[in-house]
Amino acid sequence: MKVKGLRLSPMVGLLVALASTSAMADEAAKITIKDDRGVSVDVKVNPQRVAAISYVGVDVALALGIKPVATTYMMPKRNPDYLLGLTKNMVQIGQRAKPNLEILSETKPDVIVAMRRYTVGNAAQYEKIAPYIAYNMELLSQSYQEVADLSKLLGKPQEGEKLNADFKRDVADYAAKAPKGVHPRFQIMWGGDTPFSFHTENTAASIVAALGGDNIIGPTQKDGKFGMEVSLETMLEKDPQVIFVYDSGPDRPQENNPIWKMLSAVKNGRVYYVGDEWVETNGPIARQMVLREAAHILYPDTFPVVDVKAEAAKLIPASVQK
Repeated sequence: MKVKGLRLSPMVGLLVALASTSAMADEAAKITIKDDRGVSVDVKVNPQRVAAISYVGVDVALALGIKPVATTYMMPKRNPDYLLGLTKNMVQIGQRAKPNLEILSETKPDVIVAMRRYTVGNAAQYEKIAPYIAYNMELLSQSYQEVADLSKLLGKPQEGEKLNADFKRDVADYAAKAPKGVHPRFQIMWGGDTPFSFHTENTAASIVAALGGDNIIGPTQKDGKFGMEVSLETMLEKDPQVIFVYDSGPDRPQENNPIWKMLSAVKNGRVYYVGDEWVETNGPIARQMVLREAAHILYPDTFPVVDVKAEAAKLIPASVQK
């Protein structure tokens, strides 16, 4: 028996060493991300099954050549051009404000990338399904961190750094080409009887402002909210020259108010019902599309009309366009 024990000991030692190495490899393959809840979330690097609540997670993944398994939507059956309509091939888990957790669970995600305000109330339920990362996805300043974090998570940190650097360079280039001394008054809003409008720190508004636009809503107030309700009477007083309206369907109650027709933007045909990239702007593809679209809308004589699908196809690797 003693002889047998001596013969087996090298093998036992080898197995122990291999197990230890494997454990260290598993540990090294994890990343800890501190999300906007202030929670540190441990996730395996390069997850194979990504679920997104809001399009930002889809946007980052596609830019990196990864196709998520599931996503929410803004409007049913509307698959955004800036994502090349690829969301139609992903499991639909409901409208972004009311995701269906049962369908989400059935997709067996490795990680859930979510908009914080729509999911934090059910954080415990999401955490039972998969590691759950919640971001605010509201401000341009947050966009850079979100893209960097998610690129690290998806195993492509250098690509994420490049996406951020390329966008900062492009903003500077477009701003340099914009007419000097021209500052069109603009407003970005959801339609409604009392439209909800966005402060300058909001991602889309920040991009328009970087091009020389003057946001009539101004910077964030002391309450820190990214937007506020603004009456049609106040809009008339501030009189935006260009209005961007998030397209949430055929119901456009603001157009029934007689004041609407008195606005300069309306009288001059400068009201634009914009796509989902203007709502979910924090992803690398969306913010590039908004930059190009805003430049043309503000200065149509300087910047060309934008073919969103054609531009997006340049940013999304061919391997995931099928």
